[in-house]
Amino acid sequence: MSLMGSLYLGVSGLQTSSNALNTTAHNMSNLDTLGYTRQQVAQATRTYNTIDKSQGVNWKQLGLGVTYSQTRQVRDYFLDKNYRRESGRSAFYEVSYKAMEEIENVIGESYDGHAFSIAVTDLWTAVEELSKDPTAAVNQNLFVTRAHEFITKAAAVYNGLCEYQDNMNNTVAQDVNKINQYAREIEALNKEIARVEGGVEHANDLRDRRNYLLDELSKLANISYNEDNNGYMSVKLEGVDLVKGGLVNEMMLYTDPTTGFYTPYWKMLANYSYDEYGNQYLTKESLKSAQVFDLSMTISSDLNTDIGSLKSTVLARGDHRATAKEIKDINPDNEYEEGWYDIHISQSIVMNIQAEFDQLINAVVTKINGILKEAAESESALYPNSTYLRDENGNPYQLFERVVENDDTYTLPDGTVVEAGWSINNIKINMELRQKPSLLTFRLTDGSEDNATTEKLKNAFEEAIYTLNPNVKTPVSFVDYYKNLVAQVANSGSVFGDVVESQTLTTDSLCNAREQVIGVSSDEELTNMIMYQNAYNASSRYINVISEMLEHILMSLGR
Repeated sequence: MSLMGSLYLGVSGLQTSSNALNTTAHNMSNLDTLGYTRQQVAQATRTYNTIDKSQGVNWKQLGLGVTYSQTRQVRDYFLDKNYRRESGRSAFYEVSYKAMEEIENVIGESYDGHAFSIAVTDLWTAVEELSKDPTAAVNQNLFVTRAHEFITKAAAVYNGLCEYQDNMNNTVAQDVNKINQYAREIEALNKEIARVEGGVEHANDLRDRRNYLLDELSKLANISYNEDNNGYMSVKLEGVDLVKGGLVNEMMLYTDPTTGFYTPYWKMLANYSYDEYGNQYLTKESLKSAQVFDLSMTISSDLNTDIGSLKSTVLARGDHRATAKEIKDINPDNEYEEGWYDIHISQSIVMNIQAEFDQLINAVVTKINGILKEAAESESALYPNSTYLRDENGNPYQLFERVVENDDTYTLPDGTVVEAGWSINNIKINMELRQKPSLLTFRLTDGSEDNATTEKLKNAFEEAIYTLNPNVKTPVSFVDYYKNLVAQVANSGSVFGDVVESQTLTTDSLCNAREQVIGVSSDEELTNMIMYQNAYNASSRYINVISEMLEHILMSLGR
């Protein structure tokens, strides 16, 4: 090769080293940039000039130097996939853990001593005092007052659970908006990456942003993705195409007309109906085939059904306000449906607590009312004209009344017919008894004290015949029921806390492993910078040597 041609060899080294230094500087400047993937210089030889092909052993080729072939990202596909799956699983259990913490605050021993357990204990104490002296006005007043406090605080607890459901409902809307926003941005990045990489450049920074969006999307739901040869990234969410073929399949929200709860569904899968004016609408029945999540599936890591904060939020919130009858497999239509509790209630954190708590209130209210009614009817059987424990219309006094009268009933498998409508928010204290507790005289027609009835009230609080739900076999009394409910919440919270801690360790381990691949190491980059600087200096010195040789030849020939 001529000396002039040798100069180009040195220039190629200068250009390549200079570009490599720029890439290293770019890595260093983005050391703390969120979602940045370190870039690596790829060098390659330029084409060779063949001088003589007649020699079979050596064609006498001369190299033309080095070229800066590409700046590539350093990523591990399998680490990315595992990290995104496990981070989504962590997000799922974090939502469950926070839900249990919030429920503990609602039903636990807080709020300046106004915990519901105090109301249960106070009512029990009032019943005990009443049994000692049933005809004392002080004890009668205490009994009615404590019953009023009991139902008032019960409503406050239940409404607190309902308010938390509403908060989670708002979170569902926010998460769906995020998913749609991320999907639209991924599609825009797909187009921009394809445009940039249609030439000779590599859209590494755009790819960084797209990978960051995939990381964020994986925390919200279970995703899978695939990149084609053109750099286009297709994304599936819960097995349905979210981004594909230049289109974004946006997620929509169906609003329940009764509860206002949002249900995420796929717009392209929805079977819309149309009114007489041509306006489309979606019914609850036609929504089922388009729902994003199948909440009836068992939550399991083996099945990968425990991934994503959005699913966890929808599951923990539930789809309605649960009541006591659902523990007995009675659906909202007051019809027995085998397995209703296990399928629709037990997996929802908030709904399960709502149902169990409402069952306690329902049992206390109906038991007390039943004992008072039985006492009035027993006395009337002996004395037909008796007004004992009856109002001016001759009806037995009921300490608790329904806010809205409901004549519906439901029948249990054993044939027991139960009155509906005794849910927490439909119960109030009898205002006539509230204003004049002495109407509960507990003095029989013959002038004696009705110790039998007050003893029944006392026994009602002591008999262990109630269970939290069908899956709990140990019966408890009224007093112990609430203690067991609080203990169940605490134990579940502890379990979720352990799962979150374990899952966090797994996610952090994968994150650290991934950072070792994609993260920028200042020490490594400084080492590269020194290496490329030395290479630049070497190329510069090589050019100086060639230049001096040329100068020497020219000076020698010129004499």
